[in-house]
Amino acid sequence: APDQPPAPPAIASQSGGCGVAGGRMTDTRRRVKVYTLNEDRQWDDRGTGHVSSCYVERLKGMSLLVRAESDGSLLLESKINPNTAYQKQQDTLIVWSEAENYDLALSFQEKAGCDEIWEKICQVQGKDPSVDITQDLVDESEEERFDDMSSPGLELPSCELSRLEEIAELVASSLPSPLRREKLALALENEGYIKKLLEIFHVCEDLENIEGLHHLYEIIKGIFLLNRTALFEVMFSEECIMDVIGCLEYDPSLSQSRKHREFLTKTAKFKEVIPISDPELKQKIHQTYRVQYIQDMVLPTPSVFEENMLSTLHSFIFFNKVEIVGMLQEDEKFLTDLFAQLTDEATDEEKRQELVNFLKEFCAFSQTLQPQNRDAFFKTLSNMGILPALEVILGMDDAQVRSAATDIFSYLVEYNPSMVREFVMQEAQQNDDDILLINLIIEHMICDTDPELGGAVLLMGLLRTLVDPENMLATANKTEKTEFLGFFYKHCMHVLTAPLLANTTEDKPSKDDFQTAQLLALILELLTFCVEHHTYHIKNYIINKDILRRVLVLMASKHAFLALCALRFKRKIIGLKDEFYNRYIMKSFLFEPVVKAFLNNGSRYNLMNSAIIEMFEFIRVEDIKSLTAHVIENYWKALEDVDYVQTFKGLKLRFEQQRERQDNPKLDSMRSILRNHRYRRDARTLEDEEEMWFNTDEDDMEDGEAVVPPSDKTKNDEDIMDPISKFMERKKLKESEEKEVLLKTNLSGRQSPSFKLSFSSGTKSNLTSQSSASNLPGSPGSPGSPGSPGSPGSVSKSTSQMAAITTKVALNG
Repeated sequence: APDQPPAPPAIASQSGGCGVAGGRMTDTRRRVKVYTLNEDRQWDDRGTGHVSSCYVERLKGMSLLVRAESDGSLLLESKINPNTAYQKQQDTLIVWSEAENYDLALSFQEKAGCDEIWEKICQVQGKDPSVDITQDLVDESEEERFDDMSSPGLELPSCELSRLEEIAELVASSLPSPLRREKLALALENEGYIKKLLEIFHVCEDLENIEGLHHLYEIIKGIFLLNRTALFEVMFSEECIMDVIGCLEYDPSLSQSRKHREFLTKTAKFKEVIPISDPELKQKIHQTYRVQYIQDMVLPTPSVFEENMLSTLHSFIFFNKVEIVGMLQEDEKFLTDLFAQLTDEATDEEKRQELVNFLKEFCAFSQTLQPQNRDAFFKTLSNMGILPALEVILGMDDAQVRSAATDIFSYLVEYNPSMVREFVMQEAQQNDDDILLINLIIEHMICDTDPELGGAVLLMGLLRTLVDPENMLATANKTEKTEFLGFFYKHCMHVLTAPLLANTTEDKPSKDDFQTAQLLALILELLTFCVEHHTYHIKNYIINKDILRRVLVLMASKHAFLALCALRFKRKIIGLKDEFYNRYIMKSFLFEPVVKAFLNNGSRYNLMNSAIIEMFEFIRVEDIKSLTAHVIENYWKALEDVDYVQTFKGLKLRFEQQRERQDNPKLDSMRSILRNHRYRRDARTLEDEEEMWFNTDEDDMEDGEAVVPPSDKTKNDEDIMDPISKFMERKKLKESEEKEVLLKTNLSGRQSPSFKLSFSSGTKSNLTSQSSASNLPGSPGSPGSPGSPGSPGSVSKSTSQMAAITTKVALNG
């Protein structure tokens, strides 16, 4: 058997190519590294490729072929000999000897591939694939073979100070061979050998016998690499573990010994935040901490050939943690005391910090549990009142306590967001908005003092998880989505958007430092997510609170990333192709900040330039008629000189084609074609009332068009506004004061763009003569802002105002 089994390949999981039967093999299961054993008994890597088994005529038998993934060349061609002893090790290794002194190993990327090839080998040799060695292992020398046959186990030298070097050599020589490892482990178990070694360790320390201590280091390290649970149980017992750590302090490669025992006994303190009455549990906690310390700090970093040899040590720690969580979970008195002290106002700050840190570590341990056990764990915490406790803690002044509480909250949200949603909706019935759990989380996000906003980024991720409809329980009536989103927009959204609204009261951001810009970018990211996933909730909020206009103020920020976030928010809205949004954009002239930013950017070829052009290109390609007409009528003069892309000329062409269709009634036959492409918002189902509205008066108004065809001009304005008014009256529950303010400012002309298109005289008269075009719902002169009932009686007045505004010429920027 080879001296050192190679580790599985440290190669990326993406599949590589390999010429097999004229094609490319991309199955990562068969991806392997080929190793050969050199004269120094070290493994040499011969390359990475894909293995297959097939009949080779030249070798007259089934063979293993490995072709290089780089060029398809043959790395290995080895006939499966019926008498060769193949060994399977560590689930991903197959090792065998090809000739007397020529050992080979295949290290598989995936266990499944190793199992497949192992089955082929066993099939050829007529063996059961459950075995790990296909033939009885024959050691290299006749003498060793005789020893193995005559004695069932390995005979260890007597445990004496003078024989430490001999013992160390025996351990080192046994590690490469699976059979000798097995025999060595059994001998160590049966003879109580480890305790005898630790007695010699005390003698060596007393005599300051450095050479002996170095041998003991090698022996104990070798015993770790035997990977045996029975040996670990002895080494990690209360009486032995500190001596084992002591042996590992004397690494021969270091000039000075380490002080691990001193750290564990003097520096590391065990804090019992709530007294633990069970001595077994207490001992298990101590043991787990020390073993984890050995794994992380004491043992040297394993080499490539040793990295899988400590798998049992990982398992030992894992099962200890599972046991600790289980024992604590069953101790009701312990958990009751924990939560009582956490929420008690009389608890001093230092004690509360210790309690929260314990709870955080407790939740971290739970990540090791199986899914069903984790369910039980979080149910127990929920029943003990973890969420009300977190609410109390998050309302405190201590930043460290709040930070730990946030980490605990993240475990809960990642495990079961529905549980958190249910709690916050219930507490909303008893508490004010200010102290709701979600609002506390939003406030901590907004008030994060970290210059890089690390905590705020984490909290934003948790909020996104909570408001994501994809993980909401899909019941027959979709209760959770409807109820929670209704709750969130009523009680929490105003807290989230407060910094945004406070910073955008003027024409440019009132605070534009880096940290504020980062925070606003995070808020915008969540709002953009809402636009994509929340449909009518966010639509009502944006239109009622005039959010888009406030967001576009950030286009004037000196921080390019924030300006791009604002642009991305608008792009997401336009991408929905929703006429309610389109009418709102046109009514408030919300392309003005974008065009200004585009002109201010000048001829620079950067992300801002590309993103703005892409937005207009989307409008052109998707043929959004209302926005096309709005952009050309109001901003063509500013954009007509841009000729390095054809986007704006293409938009003008679209606009002119629209006008031709209106001026030429013969093109009415095209309407049937247009109707076949009626707009539907995503794949989401429209509400019944919205559907009814879209189907009303199809002859009166082409879908998505903001300009009324000539044949329809004789229609009464009231007839056009009526279906919208009725729909919006049914839709809105109350009229907001902000809406009225917005309406007044729009009608007064304050929102009109600072630069207008100067038409030729023909175009002007044409535009003015089409007074009814301005009366379409959502066009600049319509009396009702989107989302509020129209008032047909004021149509003619507002139309004349808009006609006056539109004929003014003022080119700024």
